[in-house]
Amino acid sequence: MTPMKRIAVIAAMLPLSTAAQAEPEKVAVFDFQFARGAPTPPTEDDKVRLQRTTEEFRTLLKDPGRYTLVSTDPVKQDVAKTADLRACGGCADTFGKTLGAEGIFVGEVQKVSSLILNMNVYYKPLKAGGPEKAYSLDLRGDTDESFDRGIKYLVKNQLLER
Repeated sequence: MTPMKRIAVIAAMLPLSTAAQAEPEKVAVFDFQFARGAPTPPTEDDKVRLQRTTEEFRTLLKDPGRYTLVSTDPVKQDVAKTADLRACGGCADTFGKTLGAEGIFVGEVQKVSSLILNMNVYYKPLKAGGPEKAYSLDLRGDTDESFDRGIKYLVKNQLLER
């Protein structure tokens, strides 16, 4: 085969190889919640931090192109009526399916004290029989910096390594 024919064959195959790449998984990322029954209630500053953490988590998931995020706005009112997405008998799965997601992320922070907090993120594929995965880390200090560093570390060093 001549060099020109080789180039033509390779060029013809290029669109096929890019089409064969998997599409990013469509996921719903629900707003982070504070774990129910924690010994220390969240402050108003904590609630603002939690919303920022949710937005940062969504951004971190989108950037590597592994996920396509679906909006959770259509079920926001129903989610707000739920006391706890982790203990609602599968309501988070139902919300995710309603949104057309292939998987869901639920995040929560447990405030043990003003010094010790625990951040957890749970991923569940919505395919039949898919196992839930949990990612967790401890935070030291109830500050903007600890929340920011915590979610970045969790995504980079735990979640995206799977």
